Amino acid sequence: MAAITTHVLDTAQGRPAAGVPVRLERVVDGEPVVIGQGETNADGRLADLLGEQPFVSGEYVLHFETDAYFQRDGRASFYPSVSVRFRVDDAAQHHHVPLLLSPFGYSTYRGS
Repeated sequence: MAAITTHVLDTAQGRPAAGVPVRLERVVDGEPVVIGQGETNADGRLADLLGEQPFVSGEYVLHFETDAYFQRDGRASFYPSVSVRFRVDDAAQHHHVPLLLSPFGYSTYRGS
């Protein structure tokens, strides 16, 4: 299983959010460095953001380009993007960071 995964659910439509561009950054010396990117699949999931990158403890940022997703469906949204910054204390654990999304709000949590 990959070290960092995500899942985007469109709570306004009651379905997975397919085709959301996602970028993973690692914070190095206070600055985010892109270490992976991809797009959510038909189930709203993105399972492998690290690829061959080593997974180490530290701060990471998942950046979701939500505007691209909403515009494709012809829907307006308040948040053109969502960035979730989180800390990894134990790189031996799997970290799943889901995003629950609607055009005018979002929430996230540490998943399993």
